[in-house]
Amino acid sequence: MNDLDRAMLLSVHPRFATAILAGSKTVEVRRQRVAAPPGTTVVLYATAPTMALVGLARIAAVKVGSPREVWSAHRSQTGISRREFDEYMSGATQASGLTLEEPQPFEEPVPLSALRAAGTFHPPQSYRYLKGEALRQVAEASPSAGTVLRGILGDPVLV
Repeated sequence: MNDLDRAMLLSVHPRFATAILAGSKTVEVRRQRVAAPPGTTVVLYATAPTMALVGLARIAAVKVGSPREVWSAHRSQTGISRREFDEYMSGATQASGLTLEEPQPFEEPVPLSALRAAGTFHPPQSYRYLKGEALRQVAEASPSAGTVLRGILGDPVLV
């Protein structure tokens, strides 16, 4: 299985998910090194109170460096204030800035309850990768999400 056969499941606060899908937030920051190649599909999970998969985007680039370097490179695209960034990065020695492109909201969010009804599903604290069966589970939980995933991943096996 190569990187095109997997997707990154990324947990974000609802306001950030909305901004990413609207195209006003194009960089998501993380406190650790993220080693995802450009082209990786990102499935956005909006945390409480939404608790649902809300759409997709694609990684255009990943900038790994010190929090200061990541802020300097991406401050205007992060959708957060310097204070929020500093609070989030407090104590971190490394950071990643994920540049996202091609946001695609789902017609209907896929609620956590539907994902769990389709199988064992646990949203990540930060992110994790979805492959094979986990991607099929998402597709089964929502026909519209499955259609978008098949289109993005080019995988006719997802049903």
